[in-house]
This record gives sequence, C-alpha cells and structure tokens, in this order.
Amino acid sequence: MSSKITIIGAGSVGSTIAYTLANDDIASQLVLIDINKEKVEGEVLDIVQGTCFRDPISMVAGDYEDARGSDIVIITSGIARKPGQTRIELTQTNVNILKDITPKIVKEAPDAIYIIVSNPVDIMTYVFTKISGLPENQIIGSGTMLDTARLRCGLSEHFKVAQGNIHAYVFGEHGDTSFIPWTGAYISGVSTDEYYEIMKAHGKDVEKLDKDAMLEYVQKSGGKIISKKGATFYAVSVAVCKLIGILLAASDSITTVSSMMHGEYGIEDVCLSTLTLVGPNGIQGKVPMRMNKTEIEQLKKSADALKAVIAQIEL
Repeated sequence: MSSKITIIGAGSVGSTIAYTLANDDIASQLVLIDINKEKVEGEVLDIVQGTCFRDPISMVAGDYEDARGSDIVIITSGIARKPGQTRIELTQTNVNILKDITPKIVKEAPDAIYIIVSNPVDIMTYVFTKISGLPENQIIGSGTMLDTARLRCGLSEHFKVAQGNIHAYVFGEHGDTSFIPWTGAYISGVSTDEYYEIMKAHGKDVEKLDKDAMLEYVQKSGGKIISKKGATFYAVSVAVCKLIGILLAASDSITTVSSMMHGEYGIEDVCLSTLTLVGPNGIQGKVPMRMNKTEIEQLKKSADALKAVIAQIEL
C-alpha cells in the first residue's frame, strides 16, 4: 500500500501518530509539519532511525509545500488549556491557529481527506468545514472514536469479555455532553442487561452494570490521565491510525466520527459524532441508529451546547 500522509503539529499527539504510523505499513511517505522547526526535526530523526525494521518509508520534517499530493492530512495543532483559561478562550485561540493553517495546507493538498484531531475537536471540525472550501466528505473529526474505545475498554473489564465482542458507542460532543445510547449497545448480539443475566446463569462472577458510573469513567478518563502524566496521546493516536486504516481500506466501515449534521435526528449546522459510514472516499453518510426519546434529547442537548460555543467564537 502506497500512501502519503501529512501530520500538522508535532506535539505529543502528532508525534505519537507519526511514530505509530512509522511502525506500521500503512504509509510509504510521512510529512511532519510544525511551527517549532527544531522540535519537528528532532521527532523525525528519532522516529526514522527505528524504521529499518519495516518496509522502506520516506519521512521528512517539512513545510506546507511538502504536503503536495497527500492522500490524508491530519491536523493536531493547538494549545492545551491553561490554568484559569476558560473553554471559550481556549477555543478561540485554537480556532485562530486553524484559520492560519487552513488556507496554506488546502492550497497544497486540495484532494486529501482531512482528519481534525485538535481540540475542541467538534468546534474545530465545524470551523474547518466552514472555511476550507472543501467538500464535506473530505473532512472528518476524530470525534468520539476515543470515547467509544474507552467505553469498550470499560465494558470489557467489567464483564471480562474481549473488546471485539462489544458493539457500543459514545455519541455527541467529544466532551462533557457526550452520552452512551444504551439502546444500541450490544455484547455478542444481546443487550448489556441481557448479557449480565446470561453470565450470572453461567455462574460467572459479574456485577450488574452501573451505567452512570460507566459514562463517568468514559468522560473523566482524559482528565484523570492528564492529572497523572500531563497529557493523553497513546489511545487517541491509535484511534486516529485506525481511522486512517479505514480510509485506505477496500471497503467502508462504520465508526463514530464528527461531521456536519444535515437534519439527522432533527439536528442541523453543527459537527458531532453519530454512526458514520467512512471509507476510501471519506464520509459516505450517517447510519441512523435506533434510539429512544431520551437519547435523542441527549444528542440534541449536546448539539445545543456546541452551538452555544460556536455562537461566541469569531470565525
């Protein structure tokens, strides 16, 4: 497989994505771009010296013109939230960074599929969609892929079952208003409640699932990791690389990524995560999942929270 991937931003997330890709055979060319030239050159040198154990790969610390011909561009640029800084202040700062980057990269790689990873990812995906001039199918926010991975990890540990047997998702914002539509959560074809009863009947030592606690586990994981080690980057990098694999695969997959809503579930003009058909041509459309009225209201609440932030930022 021959593909060219450009990563903008060589911080913890961007460099870990580059490292993960360099240890796989997904990409044959990697371009890493960052405003901090010394940092990006050091990252590339460190990573490329370990690539003798894989198929040959071209990896450069470059500028925007080096991104020409990219199949995929990943945007991770932005700053982390500082003590005392409001969410709106952080959002505006990162939006301004994205506004500077967008015309430079789109000029060089107009045909690439763009993965937005910078936080707040749903707002950044919305802004990029509005200012890039690119078709919407080429724009994907990493959304709740990481949240969904955390949910499956939590359910796997709770029920002592392989994650591959779990089909459960996190919808909405990648943030405080995310939620788990339990109506569509299954373990090997049965609901989590049914699975608990079946395992009890088999004599397994399992506890009844506390769904509120599971949502809290998903929502608080990022903050917990940041408080312990300063940043999160391993799991999100694996999630992004999984998404890249989906984009370069021969057929479509369904995953929870952030993209523009056009009336699905009664929601318009905002980017958030629901089940989305993704494949070699980017986003193919949404896949409507059965949800009860409460879950649909939770999705609308998440959309309204994001719209309230969008209303306060300067595009």
